Amino acid sequence: MPVIHPNWERPPVNMVDGYSLEMTAKDVESLKSTATAIAPETPIAVTFLPGEEPAARIEATRLVRGLGFEPMPHFSARRIRSTDEFETYLAAAVAEAGVKRCFVVAGDPSEPEGPYFDSSALIASGAFERAGISAIGIGGHPEGHPNMSKDQCWAVLEEKCTQIDQRGMAPLIVTQFVFDADAVLDWLAELRARGIEAPVRIGVPGPAGIKTLMRFAARCGVGASASVLAKYGISIGKLLGSAGPDRLVERFERGFGPEHGRVRLHFYPFGGLEKTVAWINNYARAH
Repeated sequence: MPVIHPNWERPPVNMVDGYSLEMTAKDVESLKSTATAIAPETPIAVTFLPGEEPAARIEATRLVRGLGFEPMPHFSARRIRSTDEFETYLAAAVAEAGVKRCFVVAGDPSEPEGPYFDSSALIASGAFERAGISAIGIGGHPEGHPNMSKDQCWAVLEEKCTQIDQRGMAPLIVTQFVFDADAVLDWLAELRARGIEAPVRIGVPGPAGIKTLMRFAARCGVGASASVLAKYGISIGKLLGSAGPDRLVERFERGFGPEHGRVRLHFYPFGGLEKTVAWINNYARAH
């Protein structure tokens, strides 16, 4: 089995040890200003947003590598307009940023703009292993998927893990950001009971304004009922101010055990990279 990242080869010191981050091509200046506060070799995912030029994403990916971190560019299947576009972008990421790990998603459009309907189609193309990619990230859905039943979610996840493994790469499961730690713990227990041993990164929202968090939750289909938000520390009646993931991460710290397998956190910096990295470092010092 290929090595995914050195962070997986040792037990974590605390819940945020071995974390990963997400950024967009617009965050390059924030990354530069925050770089000295980020742990060396931290995996940083570079998202695939509509309206961005591929060159901007490649520049961001190259910066991640140049600053001593581990780039993991996203590939949004339904937004890729041709095989040539896909393979040219992948080749540039490998050649210019030494990319070894990629993350694949279907993408938001209901219909594909090119030949790839979903992330499975990208995996099945064989392009990743031909390019020398060693690990493929795929989405996990602890709170369910808006367009698939629970059984369909498990079947698709199992099939993707099998396909990635059979192609000589390592599967890595990364979830959408969550508010409900208990739902995640239950999902992880079922994941392992089903025999899926791939390491998992649980999505955690970095500190941000409450209205910002709610807006991203609505856009991403994240469960945000009043009871779940109350667990997280947000009151529906008080949407002013900001909120951090303190309660969520502390619940993970108490709840994670050997039965959950290899788990690390993946931070979505909705309030900015600087605030998220500062929160992570403060948490690490306190624990």
